[in-house]
Amino acid sequence: MARPVKKTPEEWRKEILNAAQNLFISKGYEETTISDIMDKAGGAKGMFYRCFQSKEEVMYVLGNQLFFEDNPFEAVKVRDDLNGLQKIRSLLAMNQSDAERNQINMQAVPILKDPHILASAVGENRRVLTPLWLELLEEGKKDGSIKTEYTKELSELLPLINFWLMPSVFPATEEELLHKYRFVIEMLDHMGLPLYDDDMISFTEKFITDITEKGGNET
Repeated sequence: MARPVKKTPEEWRKEILNAAQNLFISKGYEETTISDIMDKAGGAKGMFYRCFQSKEEVMYVLGNQLFFEDNPFEAVKVRDDLNGLQKIRSLLAMNQSDAERNQINMQAVPILKDPHILASAVGENRRVLTPLWLELLEEGKKDGSIKTEYTKELSELLPLINFWLMPSVFPATEEELLHKYRFVIEMLDHMGLPLYDDDMISFTEKFITDITEKGGNET
């Protein structure tokens, strides 16, 4: 009788991430336990802790994995038919249409209450997203589609806006969050970066409603 093939730690990580992603989407992050994940992955609970420190770490790794597997910045960078502003609007639309990524983002809202996870997420966004935003903003400034003298400042600000709009980070009611979002639209427009059309505004307002219904505004 053939002996079962032993999986490597990297193979176990992939199995655990795949199982967790399916469960977070179908069952919800809060309702999914580590035992649930390992039951689906087909391994003992001890194997989980050889690969990850916590369920929160799994969520964090999943968010990064989904971004790099389908990086919208890379997708729009090669579009010679679009100017800088159109590229930014296009990548925002791509994010909006990615249902799986949006579902994971929704599930991630509560874990941002953890200051260590929040600090790590902010640092990772600054490291990864700020240079990508700066490249597109500079392109838009060069081709005239973006009229601002603050490309560097905006590249640092844009990755932080999502955190400011998360009620688990800055507690707020749905009405207060919608008011903050409208402020963001007007502020960016005033800075020469008119990003949001009616479809994007409707999508984001629905997302705000959804995250407040999940209880992310609890203190």
